[in-house]
Amino acid sequence: MTHCKNCGAALAGEYCAQCGQRNKSFDRPIWRLLGDVVRETFEVDGRTANTIKTLLVDPGGLTAEYLAGRRARYTPPLRLYLAFSIAFFLLIAWFASVELLGQPGVDPVFDAAIESRFLSDDLPTVMIVLLPVFAMLMKAMYRHRLYFDHVIFSLHLHCVAYVAFAVIVPLEVVAESSTFLLIMQALTLVGFLIYIAFAVRRVFGMSWLSVILRTVIVLALYMVIVSLSIEYTSEQAISQSVAITPN
Repeated sequence: MTHCKNCGAALAGEYCAQCGQRNKSFDRPIWRLLGDVVRETFEVDGRTANTIKTLLVDPGGLTAEYLAGRRARYTPPLRLYLAFSIAFFLLIAWFASVELLGQPGVDPVFDAAIESRFLSDDLPTVMIVLLPVFAMLMKAMYRHRLYFDHVIFSLHLHCVAYVAFAVIVPLEVVAESSTFLLIMQALTLVGFLIYIAFAVRRVFGMSWLSVILRTVIVLALYMVIVSLSIEYTSEQAISQSVAITPN
């Protein structure tokens, strides 16, 4: 194209100098368009490995780097969250669909179908809505920092949470029958809690005692909010499934 389709200005490069729209044609086969969407959403490039390594092995380091302005070398926080979120909820929805997360004593097919649909459709929406709630709780504890800082911290911390719970949740059903698996589950949870403490101290500072006390308060309040939200949403999902299920 020689002129921008958005504003009509002459094009001299990939982006329009007048309005900023990218010079990109969508008159292509659907599979190529879908491939572009996937690449742009997850942006699997040299930054990805560096981002994941910093996120997992340096608690709070990725947030600190981003807030310090060193952003070009890392995947953007929202894009990173979407990638981890999609992967996590697809994983646990699959576990539910093959009845690995079901409860004994109920109709396994009916229960697995409802649970799988809830985990893949409803729960991801609940969690992304609760992201700013967690940021608000952090803001209440650390008022000297901007709310934006807490949002970035929330996005990164939830990514790590999805990694931890991708290990913890599948073990829930089988851990009681194996001491080793029960220990693995407990160690993963403890490791995640330690990660949170180090991440909070790295990003927001303060003494260890202050960090621990504030973190306990935030996590306790957030767990109550998450539990209530999940309970309400799951009840709605079950009610809707019962309503549309033929007798």
